[in-house]
Amino acid sequence: MTDLLIVLVLLVAAAVPLWLLRDLRTVPQGAARTTDGTRVSVVVPARDEEQTLPGLLRSLRDLAVAEVIVVDDASRDATATVAHEAGALVLPAGVPPDGWTGKAWACHTGSGAATGDVLLFLDADTVLAPDALDGLLQLHADRGGLVSVQPFHRVLRPYEQLSAYFNVVALMASGAFIGRPPSTPMAFGPCLLTSRTDYDLAGGHEAVRGAILDDVRLAEAYDRAGLPVTCAVGARSVTMRSYPGGLSQLVSGWTKNIASGASAAGTRASLAAVLWICAHHAVAVGALLGLLAALTGRGDGWTVGSPLVWTLAWVGLAWQLRGILRRAGSFRWWTWALFPLPLLAFDLVFARSAALTVVRRSVSWRGRPVDLRHERSAEEVG
Repeated sequence: MTDLLIVLVLLVAAAVPLWLLRDLRTVPQGAARTTDGTRVSVVVPARDEEQTLPGLLRSLRDLAVAEVIVVDDASRDATATVAHEAGALVLPAGVPPDGWTGKAWACHTGSGAATGDVLLFLDADTVLAPDALDGLLQLHADRGGLVSVQPFHRVLRPYEQLSAYFNVVALMASGAFIGRPPSTPMAFGPCLLTSRTDYDLAGGHEAVRGAILDDVRLAEAYDRAGLPVTCAVGARSVTMRSYPGGLSQLVSGWTKNIASGASAAGTRASLAAVLWICAHHAVAVGALLGLLAALTGRGDGWTVGSPLVWTLAWVGLAWQLRGILRRAGSFRWWTWALFPLPLLAFDLVFARSAALTVVRRSVSWRGRPVDLRHERSAEEVG
């Protein structure tokens, strides 16, 4: 009876991604080249991005964009020099005014200088394929409003594999891929495309000037203005390599985002994602305790359910995780086969993020403190 109950609970948990990711759309590939005279201005907010900017700027070189604007957000490295040598228009952001986050101010500065009728905001660590712009414009022509893309995560070094659960949870908890508009609109910040008209109607980045999750709050601003928000994943069209600077950079980056993102996500999608995560914890603990009991002959009192059930559950959840990770990034086989390792990393960083964002109300990113006590939503500042 115990085994049957465990199986039923795990089957319910395994069905969560089938619901939350059933409409996991990608940026259209092989779209017809745009010839309608659309002028696209690319805006790149950049702080200490001398290592990542060259890849993005090379990928933009042959695309039909009117201009590339790199807003130097008080970088302490050669970001401005690298951007200038690549032919981009470089604007100094200066010190953000009171009540503004650095990234929101940089995006606002760049959008103010842009001359195009379509704005494409890109993080400095993104790279666009040759047909990516056509795909983005096609998606925007079909949907309108704000188009948001979570790039395909290029994972190179072993420590970067620890981002696995963060990527999957971000997709699932967003509620953006369930086949109908979510109750809480969401957006992914690395790649945002919008017409200038819609951007101004929603209030632009001025409407989210105090938000650490400016992408999520921007989606809310578009929703309030009666404009649609469409999310997609990058596949081969839009890629990124996050946190190439080492493990400490990875921890700092996810610490800044994960707990705040969880609090901003819709209730049903968040609870479903929590159920899925709990199932992975249960299988990891159940299987490892069963293995310990089998090897030592002790610990039978600690185990619940048969070792066979936990072993099959491990294989099933690991295989399902493999399928999701293949859509999210270039994660290695051991990341899903030995899923308790990245799961433990997720637990530790989430706990750290919750302590800093909920208790201390302050995090740090790229040497700049981010005070969450004064964060306001788009509705409050609009």
